[in-house]
Amino acid sequence: MKFPADTVMTRWPGPLGPMLIAASPRGLVGVWFEDQRHLPDTSGWPLQDDHPLLRETAAQLQAYFDGQRTGFELPIDLSGGTVFQQTVWRALLQIPCGDTCTYGALSRQIDRPAAVRAVGAAIGRNPISVIVPCHRVLGSTGTLAGYGGGLGRKVALLRREGWQVEAPAAGAEPAPTLRPQRVAVRR
Repeated sequence: MKFPADTVMTRWPGPLGPMLIAASPRGLVGVWFEDQRHLPDTSGWPLQDDHPLLRETAAQLQAYFDGQRTGFELPIDLSGGTVFQQTVWRALLQIPCGDTCTYGALSRQIDRPAAVRAVGAAIGRNPISVIVPCHRVLGSTGTLAGYGGGLGRKVALLRREGWQVEAPAAGAEPAPTLRPQRVAVRR
């Protein structure tokens, strides 16, 4: 991925672990858990804790985790990805809080039904965790699949959105065969 040269960032101590939030003049370019896969090199990005978009993003994330909001109203800049990745990431934005989708359904939604693996790869490179909700994508049988921030966080995010997911053994990552069961969702 290519990020704008004038990207700025801040750190936010999220409830699921520390996060990096980054923005360009065009909008939000990234939200990552500090230990997740595919974390970009941020060494050239200045810290700007007082940046209005970074502060608003942190505030909206906090409200989401506090159960006070189910969606986000932030300008997003997905220009760092390929055209295909951007198409997939925009499709993720259409999955409402409390709902899920399979990789296959998402590939059909973007008119690329044979591109399930490519869709999965694009989802794995999603630069805006939580806000562009890749955690809402499940395997073909409704099973949990990978998540760049770790399956434990995917379970926590799905639970936050009203899904009941069997807890893994203490200290263990959840098995990828867990099946979330839909329960009442707070709207």
